[in-house]
Amino acid sequence: MNYLPTDRFPSRRRFLRHAAFGAGSLLLSGCATPAALFSQEMADLYAVTQLLTEKPTMPEASIRPTLVRPQPSLEVKIGQMLMLGFQGATVGEDQSIIDALRDLHVGSVVLFDLDLSTRRVRPRNIVSPEQVARLTADLQALATLPLLVSIDQEGGVINRLKEKYGFPATLSHAALGEQHDPEFTREQAGVIAQALADAGINLNLAPVVDVRVNADSPIIARMERSFSADPQIVATQAEAYIDAHHALGLKCTLKHFPGHGSAVGDTHLGFTDVTNTWSEDELIPYRELIGKGKVDAVMTAHIFNSRLDPDLPATLSPAIITGLLRQQLDFDGVVISDDIQMRGITDLFKVEKAIELAILAGVDMIAVANNLTYSGTIAERFVATVKRLLDAGVIDEARIDQSYARVIRLKGLA
Repeated sequence: MNYLPTDRFPSRRRFLRHAAFGAGSLLLSGCATPAALFSQEMADLYAVTQLLTEKPTMPEASIRPTLVRPQPSLEVKIGQMLMLGFQGATVGEDQSIIDALRDLHVGSVVLFDLDLSTRRVRPRNIVSPEQVARLTADLQALATLPLLVSIDQEGGVINRLKEKYGFPATLSHAALGEQHDPEFTREQAGVIAQALADAGINLNLAPVVDVRVNADSPIIARMERSFSADPQIVATQAEAYIDAHHALGLKCTLKHFPGHGSAVGDTHLGFTDVTNTWSEDELIPYRELIGKGKVDAVMTAHIFNSRLDPDLPATLSPAIITGLLRQQLDFDGVVISDDIQMRGITDLFKVEKAIELAILAGVDMIAVANNLTYSGTIAERFVATVKRLLDAGVIDEARIDQSYARVIRLKGLA
């Protein structure tokens, strides 16, 4: 007997009547045991339930229409090109950062542990792990687009999240390079990366891939910031360091392009010429890591090298940023300037001119890390400078679009 009615959607009463009649017939004829009948009844019930609940299929396009993301305003695109430092362990301590994020659409911030504007040492942005996590969450809540929250957490001497604030101990690049054990480096960098992730920091301005050409370099070798004098060891160690961050979804920044390890001076303090000390071997870590697709961002150096550009320091040089880094080394990620206020730049140019030259050179993000000199107005000055350059035809909006696209890609939004 056919237990299923011919119409597709039978009533429950009609189904049970047919099922009961069929069951009785089977029992009387001896064709099935009660257990077998029960199994058959369950199968029939399941089949009809499927028919009753089945929904007709619909074309994918009709239920998931294509959404077109609106184009951002010019102001948003410009704001994403600025990385800003600020005062205070809470957002309420510095109105300028609130205005910069909410009204000027600044896309990145950088955290520091000390306030260098006073003679006494006091916390700037970092007091404890819990406080930093609250601070970064509050910053994100103010932002137009998800923020890049960055920090110089190299390890060792250059270590903003210090043990005295409750963060884990770290080793310097030099200490890691001496062991030259990539697995050990990955473990140690993993400790750093976990602390950053827990604190809501998503961009480490590290690793340093400067080769220790000058063992007495005041800002690199003496500060234990170079993995090695061997560029191949630098590349291998940096890769392990980056991998540990990528495993937790964090981004890294190679620095300082095209190489600061041979310098006899310090670009924080003034003009620094590496023309007679720099060699192409200092590009090996960049070439290797870019070739492997490991590089999220590159930070420029303010060094001067007349062999690469007879007129401009690296941060402001089209020959070095666009010609060497982008075209020869084939890097199309975000290029971040070192702090544009450092004397290696400001001894030569006013800040507005430096901003202009950096953008023309191919820099995507201008860092004003120690936002102390400008009394909270640097974000406004940056936006006004870029708009003035656009109005004057010095740069065009396509150039702004290039940097915006790279920044959005680094943020994982494209």
